[in-house]
Amino acid sequence: MNYQDTYIGVLKKYAVFDGRAGREEFWTFTLINLAINVVLNVLSGVIGIIFSMIGMIFGLAVLIPGLAVGVRRLHDIGKSGWWILIGFIPVLGWIVLLIFALMKGESGSNQYGPNPTDTTTPNTPQPASMPPQNTSL
Repeated sequence: MNYQDTYIGVLKKYAVFDGRAGREEFWTFTLINLAINVVLNVLSGVIGIIFSMIGMIFGLAVLIPGLAVGVRRLHDIGKSGWWILIGFIPVLGWIVLLIFALMKGESGSNQYGPNPTDTTTPNTPQPASMPPQNTSL
């Protein structure tokens, strides 16, 4: 999967707060948003207010997907999505969220769903195996 597909995939799951998001999905979305914000801020400083408005509109447009992927990332490490609120504590809360975002997700399924990075187990349920048939009469 390439970065564009990952970024668009997060936007397609606009307000999906359940499930899990791996580190690649979270960090791809976060770093692309950071790059876009830097470009828009530079352009607003050079060109003027129109790019400031575009930057604010972009920020509002990615606010909910950003929260959703953050909550899904917390689910991946086995934490409740409510931990996202620790970000309201300046510096200390941001450091805690950064550490959580850098942590490796739980292997296998957890209470929030299957592991998003597990390529050996598909997300679709497997049919139960058939018991051996008794051929003797």
